[in-house]
Amino acid sequence: MAGKKVVVGMSGGVDSSVAAYLLKQQGYDVIGVTMQIWQDEDQFTQAESGGCCGLSAVDDARRVADRLEIPYYVMNFKREFKKNVMDYFTAEYLKGRTPNPCIACNRYVKWESLLQRSLEIGADYIATGHYARVEQLSNGRYAIRNSVTAAKDQTYALFNLTQKQLSHTLMPVGDYTKDEIRAIAEDIGLMVAHKKDSQEICFIPDNDYAGFIDRECGEMVPPPGNFVSVDGEILGRHKGITHYTIGQRKGLGIAFGYPVFVTEIRPETNEVVLGSDKDVYTNRLYANQLNFMALPDIEEPVRLKAKIRYSHAGSCCTVRRTGADEICCEFEEPVRAVTPGQAVVLYDGDYVAGGGVITHA
Repeated sequence: MAGKKVVVGMSGGVDSSVAAYLLKQQGYDVIGVTMQIWQDEDQFTQAESGGCCGLSAVDDARRVADRLEIPYYVMNFKREFKKNVMDYFTAEYLKGRTPNPCIACNRYVKWESLLQRSLEIGADYIATGHYARVEQLSNGRYAIRNSVTAAKDQTYALFNLTQKQLSHTLMPVGDYTKDEIRAIAEDIGLMVAHKKDSQEICFIPDNDYAGFIDRECGEMVPPPGNFVSVDGEILGRHKGITHYTIGQRKGLGIAFGYPVFVTEIRPETNEVVLGSDKDVYTNRLYANQLNFMALPDIEEPVRLKAKIRYSHAGSCCTVRRTGADEICCEFEEPVRAVTPGQAVVLYDGDYVAGGGVITHA
């Protein structure tokens, strides 16, 4: 790949650092870039371990770039991140939905914005440290393929990348396990070889989603309302719908002497519905905002495996079209806590066939 230029999104972590090293070893002309997306620098100066957006990420990424002897830059994507990730995140919670900001960030910041800017400076590809693989199939389409390690597979968060984006994307880490990546980093003397992985949403380091929404949205935040049963009986008062998500049991602030779970959030009436564990299960979901990868489209019913959240192992279902921008997934066995706002990602074997955003169960 001599002469091919690739911009590597470097978060300061071990995965993107080794991705840059592997691509340089393969003969690419590698440029390291950290995307400046934080809105309040003081908020992140204490995120010293694992964060992908803090000032420490820039320091670590720059040291790695120096060690690898590659050019390194910081690019400002604050505006894109605020609009497409932070504002989207708060808007979804105000609607009683549970968003996935990492998916939005991947699609609209790490790929759309970074790729566009990279192409403008003459790059052929962008690359990341995701545990996934990009392949062009026999039908000519590009698709995300599972990484070699199920423990770190990150294909779920990449389902909505476009064909153009995939054709300009490299993911070298997907051919390795996490232990192998750390071993490579240690062998070549990278100081981030044993750096912790980021666990929380980068712009909410304290993990207090409701507090963040309160600060961002002020008077727009829905007030306290009623907990109700699946039959409509008023059971008590909730703190506001932004404090809850489907399937939640802990932190409800109400006790019955037996377990209860959030089964539905109704923003139109400001109600949170509580039920038993069996009430959280369903055989069917609907999704829109569709994106297809391995499959060009779904015209006839097709049997695929679906993941309804990042940690979901996947369940077999029949997928059929129900509208111009809607599919229905009917599962062979009931699935738990189908959550509006989250993604349903469809797999054909090891490959991402497509997916969408869950609207309702």
